[in-house]
Amino acid sequence: MHADQVDVSVDVVSALVAEQFPRWGGLPIRPLPSTGTENALFRLGPDVVLRFPLLPSTDPELRAGLRREQEYAVLLAAHLPVAVPEPLGLGEPGDGYPGPWTAYQFLPGETAQLDRIGDLDVFARDLAGVVRALRGIDTGGRVWPGTGRGGPLGAEDADVQAALAVSGALTDTAALAEVWDRSRDAGRDDPADVWIHADLMPGNLLVRDGRLAAVIDLGTANVGDPAVDLMPAWNMFDAGSRDTYRQALGVDDATWERGRGWALSQAINALPYYVDTNPVMADIARRTLLAVLD
Repeated sequence: MHADQVDVSVDVVSALVAEQFPRWGGLPIRPLPSTGTENALFRLGPDVVLRFPLLPSTDPELRAGLRREQEYAVLLAAHLPVAVPEPLGLGEPGDGYPGPWTAYQFLPGETAQLDRIGDLDVFARDLAGVVRALRGIDTGGRVWPGTGRGGPLGAEDADVQAALAVSGALTDTAALAEVWDRSRDAGRDDPADVWIHADLMPGNLLVRDGRLAAVIDLGTANVGDPAVDLMPAWNMFDAGSRDTYRQALGVDDATWERGRGWALSQAINALPYYVDTNPVMADIARRTLLAVLD
């Protein structure tokens, strides 16, 4: 998916585990199929999943980000009504893999494809319950850190315009540009930042027996604009369950428009980038862009 990504083999993973986590030595390792865009995943025995960034680096910022993700997982788990992955370890660079990597408790379930969800309205209310719980967590004085989703939507304008410029053959860029202009300029009546997951994509939601069971991949979790976590309204829900989600969260018009903008921004950047390399992500992007025009 990425020109400079590192492909990780089972043999390399096995050697790293044996050296750094001898208590897990000898456990079977197998790659996990994933449509994610940032990590290669491996199942270690029955209870552990290993996450190897596709773009590893010895830059201290990457290690700090992985450490922060694990700290946030512990913090948020105490407040959310569904499971989040429990961190089990932070691996170091080694032979065959030039960067840090992480270990988490394996959570059973399937990603939230529409045919796996029993009732979209129930699912929308369940997910809204997670978002409400996030918003209710004390930020401890944290504010948006200046990078990632959650700051001023207008800061995404250059990337959105560039993506629109190369997507004319893929989607209705003229109509999307009009929606973007409106959403980008929707203001915030309440400037207070709240806890956000910031990447509530179908692949980051696990389903069991048709219901929401877990929220995974907290690499983008932080504090910021609450509108960011409205993205599922367009990347997952149909018109009816979209309204259910909005009503369950009590969203005002301006926040709703910014949420539409965040969904548009994510999708229009993903579509041209993944159109040839990740068909699942490209299809989600297409569906999202059609929904934001609805």
